Amino acid sequence: MSAYDGVPPADGETRKIAGGPLYDLARVKVLTELPDAVNLWTAKARRDVANLTMAPADVGGMIRQLTERDYRDSEWCDNGKGCCAACDAYALTRDEYVEHAGKSYRMVYFLKFAESRTGRLVLIVSCHTSH
Repeated sequence: MSAYDGVPPADGETRKIAGGPLYDLARVKVLTELPDAVNLWTAKARRDVANLTMAPADVGGMIRQLTERDYRDSEWCDNGKGCCAACDAYALTRDEYVEHAGKSYRMVYFLKFAESRTGRLVLIVSCHTSH
């Protein structure tokens, strides 16, 4: 499914992939600007984004805010339907104003994604906060 050319691990083997990031962040950022390019690839991603009251385009906006310093690691992820994608994981820290609280909070968003094999989609595996 993903553009990374590797072999998913067998059961019991580590899912971590050394030597990342796997994808060119600048290229992924450009992809997120295309209509319908951000794909919530897993049920978890769909739940995460719904819980944050966001849309796929909002997730694309967060990806465009990432820098190389935000990279955490890379690993194989399953979509729950038997397909695996090699993903890069990032943590985005930003201050957000919460209107009903009347103040800003430091939020940390964890984003895990892959570029599709076709190079036309960003497959979102998860997008959640540290709370």
